[in-house]
Amino acid sequence: MKKKTHAGQAIVESLALHGVSRVFAVPGESYLAVLDGLHGAEIGTIVCRQEGGAAYMAEAHGKFTGEPGVAMVTRGPGAANAYVAIHAAWQDATPMVLFVGLIPVTDRQRESFQEFDPNAWFGTQAKRVFVLDEASRASEVVAEAFFAAKSGRPGPVIVGLPEDVITHEFTGELHPVITVAEGAVSPKEQELVTAALTTAKKPAIFVGGQRWTAEAAAAVTAFAEANGIPVVQDWRASDRIPFNSEVYAGALGYGRTQDTARIFAEADVLLAIGALPTDVPTDGYTLRQSKDATNILVNIDTSLRGRTGAVTAHIVASPVAFADAIKDIQLGKSAEWDAWRAAGRAAQAAFSALPDLVTLPLTREGTGHMSAVVSELVQRLPEDAVYSFGAGNHCAWAQRYLPTNVFPSQLSMRNGSMGYSVPAAVAASLESPERLAVAIAGDGEFLMNGQEFATAVQHGAAMLVIVMDNGQYGTIRDHQEHHFPGRVSGTQLKNPDFAAFARAFGGHGETVTSDDDAPIAVERALKAVQNQRIPAIIHVITDPQIALP
Repeated sequence: MKKKTHAGQAIVESLALHGVSRVFAVPGESYLAVLDGLHGAEIGTIVCRQEGGAAYMAEAHGKFTGEPGVAMVTRGPGAANAYVAIHAAWQDATPMVLFVGLIPVTDRQRESFQEFDPNAWFGTQAKRVFVLDEASRASEVVAEAFFAAKSGRPGPVIVGLPEDVITHEFTGELHPVITVAEGAVSPKEQELVTAALTTAKKPAIFVGGQRWTAEAAAAVTAFAEANGIPVVQDWRASDRIPFNSEVYAGALGYGRTQDTARIFAEADVLLAIGALPTDVPTDGYTLRQSKDATNILVNIDTSLRGRTGAVTAHIVASPVAFADAIKDIQLGKSAEWDAWRAAGRAAQAAFSALPDLVTLPLTREGTGHMSAVVSELVQRLPEDAVYSFGAGNHCAWAQRYLPTNVFPSQLSMRNGSMGYSVPAAVAASLESPERLAVAIAGDGEFLMNGQEFATAVQHGAAMLVIVMDNGQYGTIRDHQEHHFPGRVSGTQLKNPDFAAFARAFGGHGETVTSDDDAPIAVERALKAVQNQRIPAIIHVITDPQIALP
């Protein structure tokens, strides 16, 4: 006979059944029964310093593993703080489940302490919103939440936990895991893809989105390389095709090159796998908008949410299913397409080559080039390093120079959300401690969730954070100068000593105030991370006049 337990314990046991290894939490009195269930459990509880950081870690875990990341927060203010990551997961199609403690059932509709309506708050930005009103359904709700988060186009799911209900007795059986379909490629669809590519003069592959695995990424890479088809990647999703592949022609979106945009726009057949021609990769709905374009969209989302432009064919399959279907196809046209492919590859290789530091512009005294630090870092990186960055001009160095040669190796925000870099690096380091996690942050971006450096120290996430300090919200300052030249307003920052910040929390700190400081700073910081297994920060003080690489 199954022993009696409370619903909070059943929730934890159900999480274990779904393979959850850790949850990211800021505790609250509203879900004490779940915290009690976590006591002594094999699931790790990563105690975070702010709900936004906890939820970002869960989102990053979802991107990094393909399995839903789990965050736990309290009602009202806690749920509000976590909302930023829900919006990010919604736009980036990332699987995650947010458990939110709620007021007791009897206190509803009375404006009780921290009361809010989960459906009203989250209904437009989550795939489903559950509220557990019966303890007997605790395990079922967990199973349904995970299924919703993973199936079709992945995304965030909310589970509301009334604090009284989760203390009630649970005597049922745990609900089994619900299988998620990968879709399929029919013989006729396979023939369609083969025929379209075979007759093309300038074919291209466009990759991105979720539902990838390392095996799927390798299979698509092998298909593209065997057939000599150039590949462009979606913005902030540049790890499906290796950085050093002879078919990789760059990433679309902000910071892209004209050559990458040209391949995307001029391709007479575009095979999009996982990715869709949405706002950012189409340069604000300007690239590839012709209704006569040949676009074959391979996407598990039946609604193709966010798509613009023509749809020649829609194959309802995940990258996993599609990769398996095309892995052995030989088109026999690589020689004919070689000039087309080679031009795109040459342009991307030149763009991503490390700069000659001698040619960099002079900087103010007491400042160094971000390029100098990144150059020193790249020369010391292991092949399987994983990178995280949020939003801001500092991301240009990460996107351009950091080699993403394995999948997954890039964690970022396609909705332009700041404060992501540090929490994402924590999540990656905890999940794969054998890999080097590197966060690239701006001074404004870092301090939005820099407190999670304390979480890294507490839980043993040995990561390297590079903070580019130009004393301003650089991206907004650039926009400001473009629209209102010379009128600086609301964009300047007075920053702390970020190296001292790292040391105060028990990590390692380095400061770079000239290019000469870069080699030893990078060397010592990596030694602290890789040998001492403590997180480190390199504080790079840069000239605000040098906004981009």
